[in-house]
Amino acid sequence: MGSMEKILTKEEIDALVAAVFEGTLVPDAELAKAGGHAEQFDLLDIEAHRVIPNLDIVYDGFIRYNRVTMSNRLGRMVEIKKEEARPFKFGEFLSVLPSPACIAIYKMDPLKGAALLALDSTLVFTIVDSILGGSGVASGNRMNRLFTSIELRLVEKIVKDALADLERAWAPLCQASMALLRLEMNPRLVNIVPPEYQVVTMSMKVQIEETVGNMILAIPFLTIEPIRDKLKRGVQMDMMVVDPLWSYRLSEELLEAPMEVSVEMGGATITLAELLELTSGDTVMLDSGCQDELVVKVGEVKKFFGVAGTNNGNKAVQISRAVSAGGAD
Repeated sequence: MGSMEKILTKEEIDALVAAVFEGTLVPDAELAKAGGHAEQFDLLDIEAHRVIPNLDIVYDGFIRYNRVTMSNRLGRMVEIKKEEARPFKFGEFLSVLPSPACIAIYKMDPLKGAALLALDSTLVFTIVDSILGGSGVASGNRMNRLFTSIELRLVEKIVKDALADLERAWAPLCQASMALLRLEMNPRLVNIVPPEYQVVTMSMKVQIEETVGNMILAIPFLTIEPIRDKLKRGVQMDMMVVDPLWSYRLSEELLEAPMEVSVEMGGATITLAELLELTSGDTVMLDSGCQDELVVKVGEVKKFFGVAGTNNGNKAVQISRAVSAGGAD
């Protein structure tokens, strides 16, 4: 057996920490003597294990829902396409957001923290123009101005629609309630997490007839970390859902599954003494008559009632009615 590494006692650890603080022991110099080197890890950096797995499946669902919702709200054809999913440090993410933008800050109860949904000015002005009955084409000379409170109120309807659709998209994996906290225009006033914390972003192109704008969603890594395992497992379920032939093939196979059918001809109550005295040829009187309905069971579950008879010399039962959904007679 190889020698085990020595585990320091509490007193030795205290002495080591004191030596470092007093300057009599320099960690870098000690490591250099040993020929080793210190590795530096950023616990807030998720590049090492990449973007949260299968998060795009949630956004695929969101796009399916929101495309229809927004088209109905605006009365115009809307197309939404995923562009890019990537991690950012939150401070860097804010620096690349267009300004002005309509930034919706929302909670994902019961998950901790808050998340963002941002619409660029092209998308905001196109939405406003469409709701007010205009052409739906935002003019270029007003793109850089701040939004009015009325414009924000109109866009808030679209934002709340989007949050409702996000809630539906998340539902198979996490029953999260999306609640709008507030709308901001200036990215510098948004601080859902410290600047060095990671967020996972998804940018989307939103085309409203001829005009194309941008929608960006951002969720702090720490908010969805508790359900990362659910997201990993969720891919098998969703891969079956997206296969249009899967349910058809399953139903076809189920139709070939063998089922055991039994018919209760009736019942009788006898004593143990009578049972012991039974011999070949004895008759036991049942509690049901020849014309009474009999219970037909499928796999020991009551499913139908029927009347006894014969068919081509075989004993048979003719189904007269089905058992009600509640299982009552």
